[in-house]
Amino acid sequence: MQIQVLAEHTFRAPAADVFALAVDPARFPPTFRGCGPVPAVRAIHLRSPLAVGALRELENSDGSRLTEQVTALQSPSHHAYTLTGLAPPLSWLVRAGHGDWTFTPVAGGTHVLWRYDWDLSSRLAWPLAWPLLQGFMRRAMRNCLRAMAEVA
Repeated sequence: MQIQVLAEHTFRAPAADVFALAVDPARFPPTFRGCGPVPAVRAIHLRSPLAVGALRELENSDGSRLTEQVTALQSPSHHAYTLTGLAPPLSWLVRAGHGDWTFTPVAGGTHVLWRYDWDLSSRLAWPLAWPLLQGFMRRAMRNCLRAMAEVA
């Protein structure tokens, strides 16, 4: 069973610029500031050059370390990954998150759709996971996109 969380924003910047920011291990972390129990990202460490199959380690503000494995990378239109190694309380509810970004050129900029599909640890997790993800994670994603717009 999965829970899907969506956030979107239209940027006044070309798709190539927005895409580059979203995959930049130095510039992206300051834009993901977290929300409530969803921690901010403090740093991203690439374990190998950015490509499909590459691993990235995320250091979070709560001291947790997560791993992302890149599953799609088509500059400047698509970027996807699987997030694992979640810390409590989220790890009690979900096994992994599948992040998917699409960058679509529009008049005067780029429309970004950021989707997460969260694999629940069990059907019983849904009543707790749904409000946590739809409330805090969605807000963290929306705030991140707004912060990216200030930089892009």
